[in-house]
Amino acid sequence: MKDPAKAPAGRAPTLDEVARAAGVSRATASRAINGLPYVSSSARAAVEEAVRSLGYRTNQVARSLATKRTGSVALVVSESEKFVVSDPFFARVMRGISGGLGDSGLQLALLMAKEQYGEEGSLRSLREGHVDGVLLVSVHGGDTLAGQLLESGLPLVVGGRPLTRGDVPYVDADNFNGASMAARHLIDTGRRRVATIAGPRDMAVGIDRLSGWRRGMASSGLPTDAVEHGDFTMESGEAAMRRLLESHPDLDAVFVASDLMAVGAMRVIQASGRSIPGDVAVVGFDDSDIAEMASPPLTTIRQPIEELGRTMAWRLLAQLAGDPDLPPSILLPTEFVGRATT
Repeated sequence: MKDPAKAPAGRAPTLDEVARAAGVSRATASRAINGLPYVSSSARAAVEEAVRSLGYRTNQVARSLATKRTGSVALVVSESEKFVVSDPFFARVMRGISGGLGDSGLQLALLMAKEQYGEEGSLRSLREGHVDGVLLVSVHGGDTLAGQLLESGLPLVVGGRPLTRGDVPYVDADNFNGASMAARHLIDTGRRRVATIAGPRDMAVGIDRLSGWRRGMASSGLPTDAVEHGDFTMESGEAAMRRLLESHPDLDAVFVASDLMAVGAMRVIQASGRSIPGDVAVVGFDDSDIAEMASPPLTTIRQPIEELGRTMAWRLLAQLAGDPDLPPSILLPTEFVGRATT
């Protein structure tokens, strides 16, 4: 490599100066800096040394044009901002995704699909090439965004099993077996009139946890008629629990498909004069911080929320890197966490 000539004080070095210092053409220097092929190892090493010696900083806009990469990925949430802020699930998923992106250099852009642009506007914004890939969470049955993004060729990973498309890559927790585990635990502790507050009917997470509860109940031949639905908010758990107590006053246990809804249900149980777990045992799902802080502390099914986010990020990074052997779906295990409500 030639002796590098420092740029004049106060001015950033140029690509031409890097090329001269490395003894290569400007085009070769540009290809080496942007990680493109057809550059010899000796030329690439010379350019890298010139970059270090001169203190050259790449122009991100120019680099994006050369590599056709934006350096960012989008986390798209198909919920309202109010819902996202109130549910600790989303904060933990985002923490996991951020950790999973790690040293990749990719920036994470958050997009509230329902409020910022609507589904069509979100699709248009993402298709216009502002991001290199998409992480999509909280997909409802009527959402077509996942399928349209997949068809557009934009790299995509969904958090949670999509209902409408079987060919969309996703990462999910084992909701079915987790809910079945909850039902069997309640039965094993002697409960015989076990109700459930299920999640939304238009989300796979709601369907899978309800199906798992039914499977656990069926293993002991117990009835599965005591069912109400909520939307994963505390208020919906309260409303569903009131309906259950009115229609099934003899219930002695309830499996609730999220910890937030479970805390709402516990408030209604206690306000009715019933004790927990003496009169009514309660099991939630998630093992969020609120489960441990509940009074009494909530027995729950732990899903690895941050690991789910990290795995989504890993799956997207691997796809962007061109890994040809990626699994179409990844299912993470759930586990029982016993506390004072059973």
